[in-house]
Amino acid sequence: MKRRRNKHSAVVLLVWGLNAAGIFALLLIFMIYWLKQPALAASQAGPSSTAYPASTSIPTRYNLPTVTPNPRSTEIVVKSPTPFVLANLKPGVIGYSISGRPIEVYSFGQGEKRRMIVAGIHGGYEWNTIALADQLMAYINQHPETIPPDVTLYVLRDLNPDGDARDHGVDGRVNDHGVDLNRNFPVNWTATWDRDGCFDLAPTTSGTGPGSEPETRLLMNFLALHKIEALISYHSAALGIFPGGTPWDESSVRLAKAIAKVSDYPYPPIETGCVYNGTLADYAVSRGAAAVDLELSDHEHTDFRVNLKVLNVLLNFQK
Repeated sequence: MKRRRNKHSAVVLLVWGLNAAGIFALLLIFMIYWLKQPALAASQAGPSSTAYPASTSIPTRYNLPTVTPNPRSTEIVVKSPTPFVLANLKPGVIGYSISGRPIEVYSFGQGEKRRMIVAGIHGGYEWNTIALADQLMAYINQHPETIPPDVTLYVLRDLNPDGDARDHGVDGRVNDHGVDLNRNFPVNWTATWDRDGCFDLAPTTSGTGPGSEPETRLLMNFLALHKIEALISYHSAALGIFPGGTPWDESSVRLAKAIAKVSDYPYPPIETGCVYNGTLADYAVSRGAAAVDLELSDHEHTDFRVNLKVLNVLLNFQK
């Protein structure tokens, strides 16, 4: 016996078919839209856009202990950075900061005995060390006889150009990873330290590990390629002359004493209770140099005339 076809079943199948087609169309539209997004973003960026390495934000502010007041400190005078150009002499670019700014080293003389000055390790917070380096180089450029014939002097005027560009105040101290570069060198490095008596006006870290920062590694590479016999790392302000080494290196102590004889910078330095780890001076000593951290008298002046005498000591120092 023949079964009669159910008209209602055909209608139901038609409805379900239309629903399925609608869903499939929506999915197809969504997939086309999603696939077009990367191409759209690329077209908006433009063919000539250049991206510097992304910088990491400065870490959240710490709850830090009170700092022991520096008896000789002065208020910071905020000034805008000024581009430095030295006539007839171009620097060597040894690499780039986190945000793509060049790290420059100027060279004077051609002797076998190598000396070095490093400024701006704390960027815009210690902007006057960069200004001093610029003044000294301008003087040497005008008076090339300043450099003894058996000496080569290297001047790294600004190790932390990102901090210098960010602020000529406390927020300019760290690099674009929030790191204090003078605690990032791989000698006596520590992840944390007792903040009592140390800089505590803005958040800082010593990096994710020893030598973690590109600025630090660039200077480490330079010291590995050049046998520096004596080095001054300029800072501000007011605490005096700190020899490198733990305990203090004997030749670095002699350099500190020789500088103290021609200046008013205190030696032994004024102690605030701060323990310094991972410093450039300690690392330079580990590379065979006599090295000191030398602090200018305040955050405003360069002590230029005094540091012409200091320069003479550095150039003629016998390790």
